[in-house]
Amino acid sequence: MPEVATQTQPRALVTRPRDAADGLAAALARRGISAIITPLIEIHYRDPMALDLADVQAVLCTSANGVRALARVSQERRLPLLAVGEATAARARAEGFLAVAAAAGDVDDLARFAAARLRPQQGRLVHAAGSEVAGDLAGALRRQGFDVAREILYEARPIAALNAAALQALRAGRVDFALFFSPRTGAIFAKLAAAAAIAECCGSIAALSISAAADAELGSLPWRERRVAARPTEAALLDALDRLLAEGRQDHAARPIDRNEAG
Repeated sequence: MPEVATQTQPRALVTRPRDAADGLAAALARRGISAIITPLIEIHYRDPMALDLADVQAVLCTSANGVRALARVSQERRLPLLAVGEATAARARAEGFLAVAAAAGDVDDLARFAAARLRPQQGRLVHAAGSEVAGDLAGALRRQGFDVAREILYEARPIAALNAAALQALRAGRVDFALFFSPRTGAIFAKLAAAAAIAECCGSIAALSISAAADAELGSLPWRERRVAARPTEAALLDALDRLLAEGRQDHAARPIDRNEAG
């Protein structure tokens, strides 16, 4: 769990679903940043039922939620599992999957990765997915001759309003950073901020997004600044945050000392 913030400790809004938020909060705590966890979507898993994996050569997962959902409906752990990136691969290993490999971080990377490692004649592919997906993984692989089934195993529903902790911190001007991991969560935040009449509170916040598409959804809000990760991964987003923190320390060190303040 994140540390309790001091008065001077920077604070960041963590907009990921609860299952993914605690690890990110711990990474922020190591940087001296307190996390305000405000999930913008809620994950609702479909009722567990047997998933037919006969004649399947590999399972494709584009999110940690897909991995969790897959683990609920199948006891199979030996099939090759190709993950969109390292964070999803780590979740798969934690769930007990034994043959896990990771692409470079987005759906296009995963399509290329799967096409390079697999062969259409060796069996069909299953994409363990949610009700809404980014990109067209199945289509990209079908064009290369693969038989791909998208199995909808969970639904990601938007929340109705920002939680009380987030609203209080935003209205008090006590948020320094906001982290966004998908275009959908960016759009949800922009909508909810407008509904709560707190858009102007973003003027003191740096928004960091995992992709240009996520950043584009934030354009209606008056952020202090906006940064985009170099790659669509949590590690790259944290790298962008680290650069921003380093720039802030440099600016502070270069600022002339006010002798009246120095005492």
